[in-house]
Parts: sequence; structure tokens; C-alpha cells
Amino acid sequence: MDRLIYTAMTGAKHAFLQQAGVAQNLANATTTGYRAMEHKFRAVPVQGEGAPTRAFVVDASVADVFEQGPMMATGRPLDVAVQGAGWIAVETPDGKEAYTRAGNLQTNANGQLQTAGGLNVQGDGGPLAIPPDNRVTIAPDGTVSTVPLFGVPNNVGVVGRIKLVNPPESELVRGADGLFRLKSGNPADADTNVRLAPETLEGSNVNPVDSMVSMISLARQFEMQIKMLQTADANAKQASQILSMNA
Repeated sequence: MDRLIYTAMTGAKHAFLQQAGVAQNLANATTTGYRAMEHKFRAVPVQGEGAPTRAFVVDASVADVFEQGPMMATGRPLDVAVQGAGWIAVETPDGKEAYTRAGNLQTNANGQLQTAGGLNVQGDGGPLAIPPDNRVTIAPDGTVSTVPLFGVPNNVGVVGRIKLVNPPESELVRGADGLFRLKSGNPADADTNVRLAPETLEGSNVNPVDSMVSMISLARQFEMQIKMLQTADANAKQASQILSMNA
């Protein structure tokens, strides 16, 4: 059988996988704080008899794009956006620490400050709890303050400070839940240089136009690989017919 079938098969397979990655980016084009993914592949020459004129496609890596997304003012006190590099630390259901750029925060029935997905936001001393009947203010350094809605209006109380981190991007890995963690599994140290933009949200850094162009290009690449498979199959059938006629 012609080896073209195998080489074209690897090309079609990885073009399909890359399409899936681009589709995921498009699906999260409006997700707050989302970081785009890039599937990178490389060609490996086929070793064997004859000249190395053909190559397999193999996975190289899945890279995360850490460019900042657009900043959108909301006027909502619990909305924050990380300015520049940095992350907001949250507590996962297994009690470990993970990191997100999604700053659309909320409070649950117990007053705990959480993400939109229901994960507790980490403070300097653990999760942060907001007292009831208080107006919340989040400072650029992550300090969470409250002012009573009733009684003395100038009685400002400090709840705590949101843990902000900025580990090297090369040490971060994306989990199946979309959160980032350190490869070592250890919690990152707080970084006082990370700043927040109050009453602002960061949008996804996915460019929908570029993603759509990439999707069209990948679709054409997939079709080309399928045509190569069909051509190799047709050549094999014709070769078999010629051999049977000469037999």
C-alpha cells in the first residue's frame, strides 16, 4: 500500500484537531478573561528506503496566548480586571489553589466572595466574607472594603485583600476546568505589583475574525488531505488491476 495514505491520514487528523481548538476559541470569544489556545504541529520526515520525500504530522504543543483582552467598564462594584500581567487566586473544590482572569465576582448566601462559577476568591488569610447590608469597594491593590448601608456611613471596614499572583507564564498549565495552575502543584506567592481595575471586566483575547479565517483555512487543508487519501486509494486500485491483467 502507498505510504501516501498514512502521511495524508496524519495531516487530516491534526487539521481536524486544530479545527477543534479554533472552534473552542470561537465558543469562548465572549467569555470573561478567557485565554486563547494555539495548537502547534511539526513535520517529521519518514525514515526508510528511498528518498525522504514524505513526512508525518505530529503534535508539538498546545500553547496558551497570554495577551491581554479588551477592558470594559461596567460600573459594578464587584467587577475587577487585572491590569497587565497577573492572576486572581481562587480555591478549587479540592481545596487547592488555581488562577483566573475572570473578575466578574459575586457573593453567595453566606457572604463569601466568589467567582461567577462559584469558587471562593482567595485572600491573604483564606476566603473573603462580605458582611450583609454593606456596600463593597475593591481597591486597585485588591483590598476589599465595606461601608454599612445603615448607621454611620463613614464607618469603613477592611474585609481583606484579594490574593494576586504573577508566576512565570512558562510555569502555568491550563486545567480541564479552564483555570490555570502551577506545574509544580504548589501555590504561587502573592505579588504586590499586580494591580486591578475596579468596576471593569477584561474580555476574551480571542480575535473572532482571525479565528474564522483560520477555521476556513483549516477546512481547506482537511479537504486537501482527504483528496490525497482518495487519490492514493484510486492509484492502489488501478495498480492492482494492472497487476491482475499481467498475471
